[in-house]
Amino acid sequence: MTHGFDPRPPKAAGGLLGLLERAMHFTNQAILVPCMLALLAAAGVLTYSVLARYFFKIPTDWQDEAAVFLLVGATFLSGAYLQSVRGHIGIEAMSGLLPAAINRWRLIVVDAISAAFCLFFSWKSWTLLHEAWSEGQTTSSSWSPPLWIPYSLMAVGMSLVALQLLLHLAARLAASPANEGPR
Repeated sequence: MTHGFDPRPPKAAGGLLGLLERAMHFTNQAILVPCMLALLAAAGVLTYSVLARYFFKIPTDWQDEAAVFLLVGATFLSGAYLQSVRGHIGIEAMSGLLPAAINRWRLIVVDAISAAFCLFFSWKSWTLLHEAWSEGQTTSSSWSPPLWIPYSLMAVGMSLVALQLLLHLAARLAASPANEGPR
């Protein structure tokens, strides 16, 4: 935070926007533990694979896809939480040089563009999910798990990120610039 400017959007006190923010906060918190467990499971699967092949000469043909599915789920489903705390990598050089009013509009534009991209990505993920489900698509490996699994994780995760960005945008637009000072 530079020059007393906080990049996080102001919290909505009440109304529909406040209700949506609280629901999104609850959803983000509920998703965090399964995402952490998925990361641990992926590490366990890959460790087992290495040990089984090295010490016992047991071939494993499922571990890479299982780990990828777990990592896809953890990555996409935790994205909305990361966005809610503005935990992504950001370049702070501009915010330190610009006045607070300009930074406010810069963040509005960035959130709008990011939301548009995430909405498009989400829509494409939902179409991939529909195709994979209706056509019974599977991976090309010998294990051949269904592709609807990673596509559903991508679709839900990107939908949540898009919703989080739209909530940030709505909160910033609804707040007066005077209310966006340091917290």
